[in-house]
Amino acid sequence: MSSAGYPRRTIQLPHSPLFSTPIHDVSFDDRALLSYQRAKAIALSYKMSMHDLLSLSPKFWQLHSDPIVLLDGAAFTLLVIQYNLCAGTIARYASRRPELLPIVDDLLRYRKHGQFMLTELGHGLDISNMETTATLLPSGEFVLNSPTPSSAKFMPPTVPAGAPCVAVVFAKLIVDGEDRGHRPFIVALNDGKQMCAGIQSRRLPYRGGTNPVMHSLTTFHNVRLPRSALLGSLARPSDLHANLIDIIHRVSIGTIAIGCLALPMMQCYTTIGALYSLRRKIGSPTNQVPILTFRTQHGPILTVAANAYVMQALQRWAIAQFCDQSQDMRVRHGIGAIFKAVMVQHSQKGALEVSERCGAQGLFAHNQMTCLHSENRGLAIAEGDILALSIRLVNELLLGRYTLPPSTDPSSLLARHEASLFAELRAIVQGSQQHHRSENVSRLVLPRCQPMMEAIGHRMAYDAARAQGVRPALVDLYVAGVVKLDGAWYAEHAGLGRAAQLEMEARAMDAVLPMLGELVAEMDVFAYVSAPIATEERWGAFVDGLKMFEGTAEVDLFAPPSGAEPTLPPARPEIVRSHL
Repeated sequence: MSSAGYPRRTIQLPHSPLFSTPIHDVSFDDRALLSYQRAKAIALSYKMSMHDLLSLSPKFWQLHSDPIVLLDGAAFTLLVIQYNLCAGTIARYASRRPELLPIVDDLLRYRKHGQFMLTELGHGLDISNMETTATLLPSGEFVLNSPTPSSAKFMPPTVPAGAPCVAVVFAKLIVDGEDRGHRPFIVALNDGKQMCAGIQSRRLPYRGGTNPVMHSLTTFHNVRLPRSALLGSLARPSDLHANLIDIIHRVSIGTIAIGCLALPMMQCYTTIGALYSLRRKIGSPTNQVPILTFRTQHGPILTVAANAYVMQALQRWAIAQFCDQSQDMRVRHGIGAIFKAVMVQHSQKGALEVSERCGAQGLFAHNQMTCLHSENRGLAIAEGDILALSIRLVNELLLGRYTLPPSTDPSSLLARHEASLFAELRAIVQGSQQHHRSENVSRLVLPRCQPMMEAIGHRMAYDAARAQGVRPALVDLYVAGVVKLDGAWYAEHAGLGRAAQLEMEARAMDAVLPMLGELVAEMDVFAYVSAPIATEERWGAFVDGLKMFEGTAEVDLFAPPSGAEPTLPPARPEIVRSHL
């Protein structure tokens, strides 16, 4: 893996005051507002155009692979919502409605903030049953309402944050009492200082573990919208479900786009893990050795490095497939979902294993890994929850509605594993002699959908890595790691017992270890690594910047206690009973 094809458009930002000033003692509220400034700085570094959004240009994908995400996941959350979801949705209509062009330009230049309001508190992924309504009035205007508490739009950060904020809000279009399906509307939410009339935003508590985002619950109460706020037609679509899928098409783009963010995260874990493990030494002062020399230490680092290289190959292949307009749209969306699933799977595992090998240091947010792990959990849910995506994908494949690109090496271990798992699921569906939504299928098939989708992704990644010339040793280590995820199958069906699986991994690690320094250098993310444990120089500067406490107090350790002993209030019986 090299950074070729991944230009560092933000390379000037990590050392700028906006990103380099320590924020350890800054309040969450101030950090959340700072992320808006950082998002704007990232955006302006890319000079994105409407054409980039609509054509999914190389610049669009480069943004979603930029290592600047390592320094502020909240800023990137705000940016990808604003660019892909909000501006991307409006841009689709702007070619036919030139009055929308200034709004898109304001969003791209960050003169306005943009939000995308789809999911509701009481419905989540069940978007077809959203309750928000936009009713056409005799005047030609619309009135936007949240009719119940469960219809509150959940998650988008809508509280005022310094610049005017507009949103794409999805609602049921009501005309003459008839539900005409869902539509997107452009809605002004606030002027940067206060909410617009009829709109209430309740800021949720911060998630914890991540860079803070002002996620909110937002409701609408008789909000008047002009006719021009509607994106689309007043006519009732012939297929309401197809219409809904069409108007939220940017979500499927977001599925593969945010999956890309896991790549620089894996590169970050590798870089921090390798540098810290070289710094940290054990032994007497005259005979010290880096902890990197031990297999228990370098094993997880080598594994995440191999995964990163193979995932970059998968990324390139998946993006090309997704952008191929000649492909069935369902196939393209399926590839996007599979890509996201395996990217998040490998990144989550790598974050935990490498951070644990950094001991207590790995627990601190300032060393990046725990924070990135929490951000990764958000990636698993945003733009399509991975489990829900897997259930839909695998069921559609089992029903034969479409097929995915076949393996270029059907005899490989991972291709055989994929084919066997799919055959098992198909036998369950065919043997049940019931509807695919039956209780039996739900009980036996649904829990296996995500492992099935991941198995497809593992095979696709292997094929892509082989085709793109990824170092064989890295591919071998990737395969060895995937085999461990379902060791029982490989023992049962591929003749690989436990000892053989362990030896397979050990040989691959032996081959990769000598090239670790070269691999880290090629990843080229050091400029975006802020973890103090990475180098002695950074650690010294970090310690010098910590708040220090001193004094002249004196304490007599053997002085008799003064005052009465503290006593606890008696427990209330009803409280005790309530917890039994």
